[in-house]
Amino acid sequence: MKIGALIVAAGRGERAGNPDDGPKQYRLVGGSAVLSWTLEAVASHPLIEPIAVVIHADDHAFFDKARSRLAPSTSLIIVDGGKERQQSVLLGLEALAHCNLTHVLIHDGVRPFVNGELIDPLSTGARGVLPALPVTDTLKRTTSDKLVEETVARAGLFSAQTPQGFAYGAIREAHRQAASQSLVTFTDDCSIAEWAGMAVSLVEGDQDNIKLTTARDIAMADDKLTRLNGGLNDLPDVRTGSGYDVHALVDGDSVVLCGHTIPHDQALSGHSDADVALHALTDALLGTCGQGDIGDHFPPSDPQWKGADSRLFLAHAVELVRSLGGTITNADITLICEAPKIGPHRTAMRQILSDLLAIDLQRCSVKATTNEKIGFIGRGEGIAAIATATVVYQENAHD
Repeated sequence: MKIGALIVAAGRGERAGNPDDGPKQYRLVGGSAVLSWTLEAVASHPLIEPIAVVIHADDHAFFDKARSRLAPSTSLIIVDGGKERQQSVLLGLEALAHCNLTHVLIHDGVRPFVNGELIDPLSTGARGVLPALPVTDTLKRTTSDKLVEETVARAGLFSAQTPQGFAYGAIREAHRQAASQSLVTFTDDCSIAEWAGMAVSLVEGDQDNIKLTTARDIAMADDKLTRLNGGLNDLPDVRTGSGYDVHALVDGDSVVLCGHTIPHDQALSGHSDADVALHALTDALLGTCGQGDIGDHFPPSDPQWKGADSRLFLAHAVELVRSLGGTITNADITLICEAPKIGPHRTAMRQILSDLLAIDLQRCSVKATTNEKIGFIGRGEGIAAIATATVVYQENAHD
């Protein structure tokens, strides 16, 4: 047998809440689109390949993002759907015609909780196979004005689910026949199979395999998938970046550290003002949002930065972080040098950081240590700085 899958995801989802939030198959649940979870579940089954996905012609950008969870090797066939589900299914079946399938599973894109145990029994015979659950609620038939007309016996009644499995050629021919007669009122693929005279057998469905229809369904799915994934999506997006810089000491009369000038018998050598502290902190901030390092933004080969005030570099990183939805919450700098003494200047340095970062003074830390006379720092040949920055980003700031 060769088994393919057809996932129907071309609907608009009118009952799924605010239409400005987009089609329901692309709403986020557990941090990813509904359709992402569905695709991943079906693609993970070892017997299924290829997968045809029928989407709305306007949704290709949505779909490209939703498919990102799949392995690059996943065999997908993307099809633009029709006005009705039934038309979309036929378009998807025709797109699979060259794949030499013996069987096909047809599944709703908004059933993200499908699993291998449900899929396994659906592709084992020539007849149609339908996963279903017995109806447990009491059923009422009403009049047009909502008055109860009768109670419907629930014995022998079942609630149908997807995926539904079929011999590929038989279900494609049934859909073709229905389309040729302009019959478009079928509500699922088994109903077309029944109309065409195909035998359909039931297998046990799964209570968790719900179809997400309303905004409440989507909220419940989000809660469930968030819990299944360890609640990570409930955590704030807190990121920490680190930076390191070192510059040599040469003859001079002062050094600039954290934007503060300290009289000294040496100076730091560099293309800019060689402020190792602000350089390290700039790199730390860029590290929280994956934006490279200071050299990418201010190349030392560029003459316009010769002798530049390093506060310009830090201000650029701060603005970039904020433009990406970040709020800086803490900055910590450790200076490593034998001289000059940092303690008498620490408060002034912290105040400069507080002003540049626009955060409270208590969130700005400047520390200093020596290198115990070891190495080039210990010999007074240079100064190094290590910086750490903490930034909280808004949810989905980089999506």
